[in-house]
Amino acid sequence: MENRSLSVVAGLIALLAMPLATLAAEPGAETEQQASWRERLDKAAALQSESKALKEEGLKRSEQKYLECDKKFLVNSCRIDADREYMKTTHEARRLEAEGRALEREVKKEQMADREQRRAEAAPRREAEMQGREADTAASRQAAEQKAEAARADKAKKAAEGEKRKAEQAEKHRQKLEAHNAKVAAKKLEAERRATEDGVKK
Repeated sequence: MENRSLSVVAGLIALLAMPLATLAAEPGAETEQQASWRERLDKAAALQSESKALKEEGLKRSEQKYLECDKKFLVNSCRIDADREYMKTTHEARRLEAEGRALEREVKKEQMADREQRRAEAAPRREAEMQGREADTAASRQAAEQKAEAARADKAKKAAEGEKRKAEQAEKHRQKLEAHNAKVAAKKLEAERRATEDGVKK
């Protein structure tokens, strides 16, 4: 168990010692903060994985010891020792698991704080964009209303011009009719006058 724990610790130290510059050099590389979060989350996962492995190994050893204790003269003393060893292993596994979970919580807390900070920093820009969109919408609405008003005014003007034309045409027709009627009346009077003059001569 001791050797296994030392190898895990050495592996984690090697992982943490890996330079962040190698990660940042790649195209589309993560930021230093994101790399740190990823490494710590990897470490947390490794700790929890090691904890699980320790628990399983401790249980197997305990079962094996119990079987061996049955063959010994001081069975209870042997079992007590096996239980102590199992408790030690379990305690170490729980410590590793708690450490991993604490690390995970710390990273998640930092990520949440980072998201909140980004949201707060972006709020004025989003507000300005929203106001810009509202201003654009209001301007578009006003332009559309002005266009509609101009169309209504043009339609009313054309309607008024049409009415005026109709009135002018009606007036011309009335004058024409009046002139025609006057002409007819004048011809009729002339005809009557001639008829009376012809009747006087006879």
